[in-house]
Amino acid sequence: MRKKISAAMLGMATVGAFVLSTGGASSHGYTDSPASRQINCAKGVVKGCGSIQYEPQSVEGPKGFPAAGPADGKICSAGVAGFNALNGAKAPNGGDWPTTKVSGGQNYSFRWQFTARHRTTNFAYYITKPGWNESQPITRASLEPQPFFNVPYGGQQPPATLSHSGTIPGGRSGHHVIVAVWNVHDTANAFYACSDVQY
Repeated sequence: MRKKISAAMLGMATVGAFVLSTGGASSHGYTDSPASRQINCAKGVVKGCGSIQYEPQSVEGPKGFPAAGPADGKICSAGVAGFNALNGAKAPNGGDWPTTKVSGGQNYSFRWQFTARHRTTNFAYYITKPGWNESQPITRASLEPQPFFNVPYGGQQPPATLSHSGTIPGGRSGHHVIVAVWNVHDTANAFYACSDVQY
């Protein structure tokens, strides 16, 4: 009897590993520099985030941003209902979202961590406009219409950790939000990460 149970458990573990290795799991990637809202939830820096704390790599929605993609007010969650905590102007615990200090004109190293290394079209980084309304969720009207930093990737597969350096835009002070978009090359989706920064 014990041998049968052990064999069944081994079989289930093997199937589970196969599903993960073939991309059957909805786990893919997130930014940790500057720290994204989802990684702050996953690390317990912010409490009360809900299921995103267990899967910060799963903020996946339609690509084509800003012409398409998640609806206004749902950009930080990529429109995934279970991740709505990421959209709030305030963190789920009622406090401010933690920020990363930046300076205008600074050469900054943006870093992604991947759990599934999809072929990639590009990485694009958007930032809130001067004078944006930080008491409201992020909308397209909150953001500059063009990315301040764009990294073409030509359909290549990224490594498990990828960093690239870009210049932080100037002309701002106080709290701003950077929206990072990882556009997958061979699916209709992209991954989104909102990072709160302090000038």
